Amino acid sequence: MNPHDELLKRLGVDIDAETLRLALTHRSYAYENGGIPTNERLEFLGDSILGFSVTELLYREYPDLSEGDLAKRRAAVVSTRALASIARRLGVGDFILLGQGEKVTGGKNKSSILADTMEALIGASFLSGGLEAARQFVVGLVSPLLADAAVLGAGTDWKTHIQELAAARQLGAIHYAVVGEGPDHARVYTATLLIGGTPYGTGTGNSKKEAEQQSAANAWRVLVPVPDGTGPQTAGSAPLQLG
Repeated sequence: MNPHDELLKRLGVDIDAETLRLALTHRSYAYENGGIPTNERLEFLGDSILGFSVTELLYREYPDLSEGDLAKRRAAVVSTRALASIARRLGVGDFILLGQGEKVTGGKNKSSILADTMEALIGASFLSGGLEAARQFVVGLVSPLLADAAVLGAGTDWKTHIQELAAARQLGAIHYAVVGEGPDHARVYTATLLIGGTPYGTGTGNSKKEAEQQSAANAWRVLVPVPDGTGPQTAGSAPLQLG
């Protein structure tokens, strides 16, 4: 089985070879190969199809949710983090055409590149199979994330919610202790959130911001457990508990 057939099998979609190659062509590769077309136009197309398809899916699947809750859930499943997680699960990074600079700096695992490529693949599925094929492709990709997005609050600005929670409970000053490890091109950051000098959560990421957000999310799970203790409440799902 050739590599492209393997990728299509993982994705569960039919895309013609030429369009698939275009969807996988990052601008860094295009620049190093004489300025050939990149996947950016497909990314633009796929972004619109993704938003429409997720909006329709949420509207039909969650008839009791308010507009605001639907918008939050949509933001969660179309976020860069969510799309990158899908790409990593499917191993899409191994198939992206990257320039040498991006290759040596770990481009195949960068969230922004992975998310952009997923949008380009959605656009490619539309050009190859039409709107219904693209919609079904999107539904297959994001449906497993919907429950997780509701539980984990993917896309939530956890740093802001923790700041508000700490102030409401008068827990003390917030501080993020961040350390980085590894070479500059593949650096991994670890952040520990301290509130009033007490550590509440630790997170990792490819940037300081990502690590801090993850540590804040983990701290929220400690401070605001769900009633059965199995996971976090999403921010805004219940009023902050004072004291």
